[in-house]
Amino acid sequence: MKILSIGNSFSVDAQAWLHEIAENQGAEVTLGNLYIGGCSLELHAQNIREDKKAYEYYKTGREARTASVGEALREENWDAVTLQQASHFSGQWETYEPWLEEVSEYVRKLCPGAKIYIHETWAYEADSDHPAFPQYLCNQSRMYEDLHKAYRKAAKAIGADIIPCGTAMQIARGMLDFDYANHGLSLNRDGFHASLTYGRYLLGLVWAEILLGQNAMENTFAPCAEGEPPCQEKLLMDLRRAAHLAAEETRV
Repeated sequence: MKILSIGNSFSVDAQAWLHEIAENQGAEVTLGNLYIGGCSLELHAQNIREDKKAYEYYKTGREARTASVGEALREENWDAVTLQQASHFSGQWETYEPWLEEVSEYVRKLCPGAKIYIHETWAYEADSDHPAFPQYLCNQSRMYEDLHKAYRKAAKAIGADIIPCGTAMQIARGMLDFDYANHGLSLNRDGFHASLTYGRYLLGLVWAEILLGQNAMENTFAPCAEGEPPCQEKLLMDLRRAAHLAAEETRV
């Protein structure tokens, strides 16, 4: 399967372990990611209009290079293209349109065979110092509720399916081992990006289940990020369960 993300650092997090997770259950994937840090849907739409080579384009097996959205879309017969809002705008519906529609129409024009997915990003950590967190009253649950509602509306607006990473994060945060407010591990590395092992692993599992039809509960891959301690199997099982539950909830 060939998957392209028109994204930002949160799509980098989501794709970090996806190749290994997919391979563990017998799937081969080609991954592409168009990256600008903190990029919003409005900026993606503007870059598309100007055919601007504004992105760092990461692709499986290749060195990163500068590219435009159109260049990346034309490069492969992509099976799936993911779209997302910048995390700081994720819970504010008014920041989605008309740019979401503009970007999705462009994708469908250049890649008529690709299925579009909405990548639901996640709420910040409870003690995050991200400058946008006060927009959500510095309340993780409030931010999740707002972004979850906005992403569902976005998916409906363009007829896309959701990759429920934000939901998976909240499910995992409700588990004792990842209950950060009560001395559990944080799934973030800086208050908003995913942690290099557990956080990114969770996101990859969700993507594999939604896009590849894999069952996260059956995945046995264990990530090992440089400089990080070895993962505990018990914690990986928690994350597999959280990913599967989020996917199941989305499919209902």
